[in-house]
Amino acid sequence: MSTPDVNALRTALDGVKDPEIKRPITELNMVDTLEADDAGVVTVTVLLTVAGCPLKDTITRDVNAALRAVDGVTDVDLTLGVMTPEQREGLKEILSDGKAEKEIPFAQPGSLTKVIAVASGKGGVGKSSVTVNLALSMAEQGLKVGIVDADIYGHSVPAMLGVADVRPTQVEDLIMPVPTESGVSVISIGMLKPRREQVVAWRGPMLDRALVQMLADVYWGDLDALLLDLPPGTGDIAISLGQHLPSSEIVVVTTPQEAAAEVAERAGTMASMMHQRVVGVVENMSYLLCEHCAAEGKDHRIDVFGSGGGQRVAETLGARFGYDVPLLAQVPLDTRLREGGDAGTPIVAADPTAPAAQELSKVATALTSKGRGLAGMQLGLTPTAR
Repeated sequence: MSTPDVNALRTALDGVKDPEIKRPITELNMVDTLEADDAGVVTVTVLLTVAGCPLKDTITRDVNAALRAVDGVTDVDLTLGVMTPEQREGLKEILSDGKAEKEIPFAQPGSLTKVIAVASGKGGVGKSSVTVNLALSMAEQGLKVGIVDADIYGHSVPAMLGVADVRPTQVEDLIMPVPTESGVSVISIGMLKPRREQVVAWRGPMLDRALVQMLADVYWGDLDALLLDLPPGTGDIAISLGQHLPSSEIVVVTTPQEAAAEVAERAGTMASMMHQRVVGVVENMSYLLCEHCAAEGKDHRIDVFGSGGGQRVAETLGARFGYDVPLLAQVPLDTRLREGGDAGTPIVAADPTAPAAQELSKVATALTSKGRGLAGMQLGLTPTAR
């Protein structure tokens, strides 16, 4: 039996990606030793970024599968080690492309990531549910998607994705976003607290620093779309977002009743004041489908919270800004939407045929099919004297 070729083994490992960083383990210098004997037994040592890596089982499975597929390999003897501080510092250099100063990658002129912030005037309108389901729907389209849970006080996104008790991996001062089964990566201040029940009681400067940390200190990699779940209202985080990511697009979430619609208009106006573009309005909890009528093939809608609020917000903002602000969807009340959030299985994945899931998927398609405009984009031009 011939000895497996080491170059072929290394090529096979080129196809194994770190499940958090999403780059080949060979590129990240995680493969420490790689040898093969005449009996076809491969001995390999893979260095984890930190001890107790939460996804070490995934790495073990993928390395074994890749090596066993190489001609001549009869067995794999895999050892998982841990990087030294010096090796982690080298990894940090690789991930930051040698840039010493931290910067928000999505704010750079060459960024191709579509940044969408989901805002609301008041709490309780289902903004976080909309954010999570939009992200999953985009991921199902084959896009690489990340979520920043920027609702510092009311962070609920991790629980809705089923990763409430998961802590992110840290490589020196770089933080890896937490991956989920859906393919969506997420970071939340709730994941950075020592204890889940700990209360966050911060004011202006600390809130701004928290937002910057989740954007600049987290290694997001190449994303097609980044969604931010903003806190309700027009406070510090909304202002900070406009300052740090002026090219982000805003989706306003409201419910049909007059009181909610009036407050939602303020959230949209705030975004415009920060030179951001409002790309649409989502009316959540729009109506309740009568189950008895549906069983008889009838479409009977009960306006539990009134009607027309979403359309009013869209028309008012469009008239105020001088461009079209569409009503993207009217999402019906559905117990499965709430149950999916509580169970960590959002409705677009758990029951994609549900009317609420279809409405949310329609929004995701509308947002991703539109090219990014030049509004707010920094073109990198410097004026010169004539």
